[in-house]
Amino acid sequence: MSNTPMAASPLTRAVLEIDEYASGLGWDQPARLFALVDTARLRAEEPALAAQLGLDDEPESSGLTPIEQDEIPANSPLDEFLATIAWPDAVAGCALTVERLMLPPSAEASVPEGLDDSKLARWVAEHPDRQEVRMTVAVLRDGARESALRLREKDAPTEVLTGSGLVPGLAEALAATFED
Repeated sequence: MSNTPMAASPLTRAVLEIDEYASGLGWDQPARLFALVDTARLRAEEPALAAQLGLDDEPESSGLTPIEQDEIPANSPLDEFLATIAWPDAVAGCALTVERLMLPPSAEASVPEGLDDSKLARWVAEHPDRQEVRMTVAVLRDGARESALRLREKDAPTEVLTGSGLVPGLAEALAATFED
């Protein structure tokens, strides 16, 4: 049984469920991609799969079920990989969980000019104010978005920040996977 708290929307619940799953795997994990499917439709159209996922034991008949996809290639930049994805009609949305280093906005002014991507990444990794963060971002075909952020130094379910606009660039990249 999930420890995910009840949330206002099925999308928020799905994001928190994925965050909880990723948290259970620990830190320093690769990015993970999930298809989000309508739970009621999954039960009706794929009862064997629903049973395999343990959905026949849950009382909730609505909502979204995250289904982890194949591993994202480690040598492929995330934006390039996402550009190759096309989802079948049965997929209502998708989600991605990824770990990154972040700096506070106050550090922006001190970024040295002229750094290439690898030098910038090294500079961020060595910055004393860096924070390790796990981002879980989800989008639906209808445009709905939700995100969860978990800092490594505050790694507790009660410290997870949620909101629809927390990681807009990643949400845009995920939404683009549904464009024709």
